[in-house]
Amino acid sequence: MASYLFALGRFSFRHKWAVIAAWLVALIAVAGLVGTLQPKFAKDFSLPGTDSGIATEQVQDYFPQVMQQQERASTSILVAAEGGLQNHTAQLEALAEDLRTLPDVIDPQTVVSPLVVAAAQPALAPTVVGDNGRVGLIQVRQNIEMLDLTVENKDELLTILEENSRDGLQVEATGSLMQVMEPGGAAELIGFAVAFVVMIVAFGALIAAFIPLVTAIVGVSITIMLLNLSAEVLSINESATAIVTMLGIAVSIDYALFIVSRYRAELRRGGAPEDAAGRAVGTAGSAVVFAGLTVIIAVVALVVIGIPIITQMGAGAGVAVLIAVLAALTLIPALLGAFGRFAFVPKIPWIKHAEESETSDTLGTRVGRTVVKWPIPFIVLGLLALAGAAIPATKLELGLSLTSEAEAPAQELLSRGFGEGINGPLLVVVHDEDGQIKVAADETVRHIAGLGDVANAAALTWTGNEGGQNGNTALIIVTPESSPSSQATHQLMEQIRAFAPTVEERGAELHVGGQTAIMSDLSQKLDDALIPYLVVVVGLAFLIMIGVFRSLWVPLVGTLGFIFSVLATFGITVAIFQEGWLGLITQTQPIISFLPIFLIGVVFGLAMDYQVFLVTRMREEYIHGLSAKEAIVAGYRHGARVVTSAAIIMISVFAAFMLSPETTAKMMGFALAAAVFFDAFVIRMLVVPAVIALLGDRAWGLPRWLDRFVINFDIEGEAVRHRGLEEPDDTKTPVPAN
Repeated sequence: MASYLFALGRFSFRHKWAVIAAWLVALIAVAGLVGTLQPKFAKDFSLPGTDSGIATEQVQDYFPQVMQQQERASTSILVAAEGGLQNHTAQLEALAEDLRTLPDVIDPQTVVSPLVVAAAQPALAPTVVGDNGRVGLIQVRQNIEMLDLTVENKDELLTILEENSRDGLQVEATGSLMQVMEPGGAAELIGFAVAFVVMIVAFGALIAAFIPLVTAIVGVSITIMLLNLSAEVLSINESATAIVTMLGIAVSIDYALFIVSRYRAELRRGGAPEDAAGRAVGTAGSAVVFAGLTVIIAVVALVVIGIPIITQMGAGAGVAVLIAVLAALTLIPALLGAFGRFAFVPKIPWIKHAEESETSDTLGTRVGRTVVKWPIPFIVLGLLALAGAAIPATKLELGLSLTSEAEAPAQELLSRGFGEGINGPLLVVVHDEDGQIKVAADETVRHIAGLGDVANAAALTWTGNEGGQNGNTALIIVTPESSPSSQATHQLMEQIRAFAPTVEERGAELHVGGQTAIMSDLSQKLDDALIPYLVVVVGLAFLIMIGVFRSLWVPLVGTLGFIFSVLATFGITVAIFQEGWLGLITQTQPIISFLPIFLIGVVFGLAMDYQVFLVTRMREEYIHGLSAKEAIVAGYRHGARVVTSAAIIMISVFAAFMLSPETTAKMMGFALAAAVFFDAFVIRMLVVPAVIALLGDRAWGLPRWLDRFVINFDIEGEAVRHRGLEEPDDTKTPVPAN
């Protein structure tokens, strides 16, 4: 493979303008399609094939008016006053008048003070005034599809809230208008800025630091636009874009960093620049290919779970990594060819060059010598630190909030005034394909009314589809007393589902839907899929690592280290987001339901990235004559600075997404940043080399029977190591291990 990559890198360098033009044409073409079609991302969340998914489909089929209402903008305005709302009558009427000025309000005459509704219709009073008259609710519905709402619409509402929230009256909002996504870009810009600074330090030159940013911008732009285009024919959830963006930026910059660093080292060895580019792609590019392949396997394998949003995230992330690999192998050498001898200028005089001589004593070599000399303390202390960080994971609670952090105050008032369950009603659908539904629906209502944890059980009723009570489908909206994530609500849902056999005796079927039911089914699917997913991902990646390192011990140590780093990540994420440690999060919440399994996939892929980039250099030095311990120190010399720079860049890109108002992006960004920190700096830079030092020569061998079956991928690039050089430079100056 190294020979093919050498030819690809050399070709891209020599035909630089054609390669750059091809990438630009691809970028412009995809942008043109997006501009022409203008596809829109979905905001809904469903689980096809599950009980809740069937209920959702039946609501769509038999109660289209309900689905149409759900697709239209609907915003809840919560008002609160500790002294009672009756002391703010004029303010509430002024607020209602302002709300009626919002665009396309449906039935403006219904947008009035909750006190007016309670006085005119006493039966509705408990639904609009709660907490002994201290909390009120105003519902604003607009004849605008949620996907068509703009930031200007949201700003208009926020202005109304701010102007009316005074003199002891608190005004908050939750719903469609509050969920409009602000224009992105801040997190990406911060990530790019930090990456640029780190690469200046890594290369000591401005232009070389700029090149990886170009590939990242081009690659991520193409990926996001392709994901956008797929929304034209598929229901792509908007939340999928956040993880694709952050992962795409991080791996694009990292892979480019490795190629450019190796190119610089190859230039110093001599020969023509195009040959140096070929050797860089043939050696470091081989590591990029296998590292990228591992990440792609890890994220694309998420499709085995069968949850649309996770499948979309995994597939999108896989495309992002694939494009990052292709850009590193072709666009990077083309850009290096375009800049030519100016690639590593202007130099920053006070910054040392990344590639030191074979005898220089760098910080990396000093760390390497220390790890080799005292491996056991590094192993014990590193693993104990990660085990300590993992302790809070024992309190892990899973959930999925579809509301933004800005909605948290309104959600709190909604719960306080009207009960916790109002945030998560259950949609019970009773359907009989061939007959009338009245008998089965009445029995179901009586059964549910007799269960515990049902709010307003006496008022429980059912709505028929077209044809009234002669229709074949009934919809029962059940509001629990408990919160959507509570065990009591889950038990209520299961008790309702347990009535399905009785309904079947009437020739009908019963299903329970709604977001609360969807979250419960989601948790079950995740539990069922976890073991098969781990078997697929870890199994395939382990086989790839055996071929890459031609060793059993190195892949095994790397995989076990991953378990420690991911558990530590779970622990610190629970501590910050769920338990509220350090006060970094004002609104604590359960961990997003799909974060654990998605984090396992992504972190495993990234972990193997650093395993490949650092340890392959150690193996390269070992097979070229150095002892096992000397090879580790030499690997630190050539790889520590680059891997450290890559890890800092990736941590910065991920951490920058904590600035996002979207909870999913915030939590994902933090968890991924923590995972890279634990895995790169503790496991890959300290624990793994320490274990390899203990194993010595045994670390780099395969059993004779297995060696015959393992393909030689030549990831060290032995076949191209001396291409374009007059004389091989195999002579090495041994690096003392002690």
